[in-house]
Amino acid sequence: MFTCIMLFLNRTDELARLDRCARSSEGGLAVIFGRRRVGKTRLLLEWIGRHRGLYFVADQSSASLQRRYFAQALATRLPGFGDVDYPDWRALFARLASEAKLRKFRGPLVIDELPYLILSSPELPSVLQQWIDHDARAAKLTVALAGSSQRMMQGLVLDGAAPLFGRAREVIEIKPLSPRWLPHAFKGLAGADLLATWTAWGGVPRYWELAHSARGKLDARIDALVLDPMGPLHHEPDRLLLEETPSAVELRPLLDAIGAGIHRASEIAARAGRPVTALSRPLERLIELGLVRREVPFGEAPRQTKKSLYRLADPFFRLWFRVVAPQRGFLATATAKQRKALLAAHFPALVGSAFEELCLREVSTLGDWLPAARWWQGSEPEWDVVSTSPDGQQVLLGEAKAWRKPATLEALIPEARRLRARPLPHFAARQRAPQLQWTLFVPAVAPRVPKVVEGVRVITLEELITR
Repeated sequence: MFTCIMLFLNRTDELARLDRCARSSEGGLAVIFGRRRVGKTRLLLEWIGRHRGLYFVADQSSASLQRRYFAQALATRLPGFGDVDYPDWRALFARLASEAKLRKFRGPLVIDELPYLILSSPELPSVLQQWIDHDARAAKLTVALAGSSQRMMQGLVLDGAAPLFGRAREVIEIKPLSPRWLPHAFKGLAGADLLATWTAWGGVPRYWELAHSARGKLDARIDALVLDPMGPLHHEPDRLLLEETPSAVELRPLLDAIGAGIHRASEIAARAGRPVTALSRPLERLIELGLVRREVPFGEAPRQTKKSLYRLADPFFRLWFRVVAPQRGFLATATAKQRKALLAAHFPALVGSAFEELCLREVSTLGDWLPAARWWQGSEPEWDVVSTSPDGQQVLLGEAKAWRKPATLEALIPEARRLRARPLPHFAARQRAPQLQWTLFVPAVAPRVPKVVEGVRVITLEELITR
């Protein structure tokens, strides 16, 4: 059992950037985007609470209804604003700027889920551009535009041909929380239990909240929230893909293939029934959405090498596509006991993958190391974690062992010896007397296990995420 206290975790950098925008004497535009459930709304509400701002969230109503709802929301700070029916967005925003200037209301004004407004009013980005450039600037308003459709939100501000390109003072992508926040949210968990929690929910705050509201051990919570067809996360990936504008549901076959353990582009294309030459853009879009990551061997130039593997980037997505996606029919009629047995068959491999990825992303906490990656080459032994110092004189070679029980000295000694006996990656073998740091990563160790075993440094999960 654990206690999960859902505080407003992290987001200090994002809040600081938004605060600077709100405190500017000239006002300005901020654009915030990120996948659904990642905490955008919570961040924006925290921000406007600090500055007595105004929050409006759009829905999928008609344009005329959206303007009416928006006007009514504005009336809470600008009395009488909702008493008028506005014929178009240009008229509404023009009055908003004049009333805000008259009443010295400088925001921040948040318009959340902007893509819904644009779907019913395609002219809105151009209207916003003119308003931001002129009326809103004259009124010194601080305005924030936010949305879950990452493609549309990025296109509004990052595409050189988009109306709002270059207008934003701040462009902030809200990403899942780092595993460093797990001990703060899930009090009482450590070692393998904390790793299993990360394997299930990743870094999405809403998943953490739902996990807290469920009952029982971790497998029971996963069953209630994910495996049970009535669970709130049973259809989660489908909903997330539908949130994108335009919809990203056509990418689903690629996610199914990668989630099933197919990682090479040619094999993904064969499974999805597409020519491999047609896969570049869809895979790029999945990477942009943060759902897939491209992996190349350590030391290879990403733009030059053809040794690419594609993996699901999110731990929850890995679980869903490995356990739920291929078993929807079975899960529809299975008992809770049968569902949990299915989970148990796949969960150890998922934990192993999650731990390897976590070790890769957190290696920089161990010292002055470049971003780490796996290394593989033909039939040579693979290495889970490889990095070098910036000057290239030190090489870190590591293996991740997601053991369920704390590692004992008796278990670590043979692993350390095997690690040191393995052939070096060719780039390390070619170097002249490199300083090698062999490393074993484990979730936890038993009492009195030394930091170095047989010349191999032993790093625990706690050391990785609490430094």
